[in-house]
Amino acid sequence: MFKNLSDKLQSTFKEITRRGKLTEADVDAALREVRMALLEADVNFTVVKDFLARVRARAIGVEVSRALNPGQQVIKIVHEELIATLGEPGRLNLAGQPPRVIMLVGLQGAGKTTMAAKLARWLRSQGHKPLLVAGDPYRPAAVDQLKTLGAQIDVPVFSGPGVPADLSAKALAHAREIGYTVVILDTAGRLQIDDMMMSEVFAVKERTSPSEVLLVADSMTGQEAVRIADGFNKKLGLTGLILTKVDGDARGGAAISMRAVTGVPIKFLSTSEKLDGIEAFAPDRLSGRILGMGDVLGLIEKAQAHYDEQEALKAQEKLVSGEFTLEDFRDQMRQIKKMGPLGQVLDMIPGMGNVTAEIDQKELDRSLVRTEAMINSMTPHERRNPQVLNASRKRRVATGSGTTVPEINQLVKQFRDMQKMMKQLGRTKGRGLQDLFRNFR
Repeated sequence: MFKNLSDKLQSTFKEITRRGKLTEADVDAALREVRMALLEADVNFTVVKDFLARVRARAIGVEVSRALNPGQQVIKIVHEELIATLGEPGRLNLAGQPPRVIMLVGLQGAGKTTMAAKLARWLRSQGHKPLLVAGDPYRPAAVDQLKTLGAQIDVPVFSGPGVPADLSAKALAHAREIGYTVVILDTAGRLQIDDMMMSEVFAVKERTSPSEVLLVADSMTGQEAVRIADGFNKKLGLTGLILTKVDGDARGGAAISMRAVTGVPIKFLSTSEKLDGIEAFAPDRLSGRILGMGDVLGLIEKAQAHYDEQEALKAQEKLVSGEFTLEDFRDQMRQIKKMGPLGQVLDMIPGMGNVTAEIDQKELDRSLVRTEAMINSMTPHERRNPQVLNASRKRRVATGSGTTVPEINQLVKQFRDMQKMMKQLGRTKGRGLQDLFRNFR
């Protein structure tokens, strides 16, 4: 989402870090570039103005003039002020007697129904027992969609006839009777804010007394999302925001502007279309990604969520001993793909922003698919002993995977080179992955 903004900010800061001393004119020139980058990213004009005023006041002060590296100190200031603009991380309020109600509101197309399922899955991973409520009787197949998603994550869905307020009240009574700890209401939306929708969701709120009223907003709509959030907040009193489609081509202005304009905290980001594509909003980590600093903690969390520690350690032992096979390589690729698009994963590594900018992400993902297809087209014996791949075997593998013999040759060569490198590395270091898990358990 922040690719263009990130590229422009990093380019600006690269210039000022080359200078041993910064004048006031240097700072103003850099901030002009920052201003243009933020406005092009669709950040609210008032937010940009206030943000730059705070940065300039600090950047021409003592903390920069006395710094050993003034350019890096300016980047540090921008990082800190960007975190302040994004606001404190919002946490779900689930205190009190269960079941607690989380009410999702928003316009049609923002992704409320999918987000309801994502949130249910996330809450269950935190030890809660969620119940989904299909409270949208107007959108065709909305109830069926939620039931399908609920079945995929093994979370029950409450549905039935009646107006949404009555249905929600019945769902809450059912949750108390059965012992669910959290009730997630998927309310009806409209193409735009209107009095009928607001009256309806207000009635749902009155009947269920939700702990959280969360607006699900489409980040692709830019400043319109800010106006929508402001409208819902004035009518309902929002407790938090969820931004969807942040993995798309949105310019990022909504995420930076929404907290500052509405005063409502962002609580979650939807990072992909998959049901595990949700993450708690962390302004410091988001700011780091925007400025190309990566997000090591986020990367570790993704790895821990999708990697089995014992399996990872076994793979490491095979790597350094030279026993790592093409089957193991395929299994590791599958684990990495579970963490999300490879471009997103690489962006979380500090210093990789410039590298990923030069890579065709779609071509990279296609390359992984082709590599897996080549390995799958081999027999178990060939995967474990690629040296047996003669000309006729390679032709068979290429035909079965829809690739070519030169591509098979390249895969085998790269795999052998990796084996040699890892075996050499194992003689000297050999404990990298084990140390990683020990440090962050």
